[in-house]
Amino acid sequence: MPEIQLLRPDHAAALLAFERENRGYFAVSVPDRGDDFFARFDERMRALLAEQEAGVCYFHVVVGAGGEVLGRINLMDAAEGSAELGYRIAERAAGAGLATWAVRELCGIAANSYGLTELWAGTTLDNAASQAVLARTGFRLVGERQFSGRPGLLFARGLAEFTGRPGAADAGQ
Repeated sequence: MPEIQLLRPDHAAALLAFERENRGYFAVSVPDRGDDFFARFDERMRALLAEQEAGVCYFHVVVGAGGEVLGRINLMDAAEGSAELGYRIAERAAGAGLATWAVRELCGIAANSYGLTELWAGTTLDNAASQAVLARTGFRLVGERQFSGRPGLLFARGLAEFTGRPGAADAGQ
């Protein structure tokens, strides 16, 4: 069974491998990170860990039984009880329910570990798989948004049902 882990420095090599292996796959449905992301990965990793230490963002990896990174699932810009959810699942793990499981799990973590009450998420218009994950996990369409010049949709979800309920992240599966 996969596990969601808070990003740590020792995840760096596996995370970089994940990003490199899936770059083309991700670029089909989300804006590409660009060559600079890969060239300056160590610097970017330090910056992410600093943001996390400051409580501004919470970065997580979805780790498989062998320690490989199967996905990323993050909470960005946490403030006043809300944060933006973002996630990426490896091509080899796609279509098996991992994204749906990870989003549900992170909703519980967000409510119970970080005290959040609402999450926001966005997808490009052509990312039907991500829109389906958000719908299955209780997000509702609330508007439109641009992603690096690409049209997209904005979703929101309250977290009250997860608050104070151990195992609540498994609800509805």
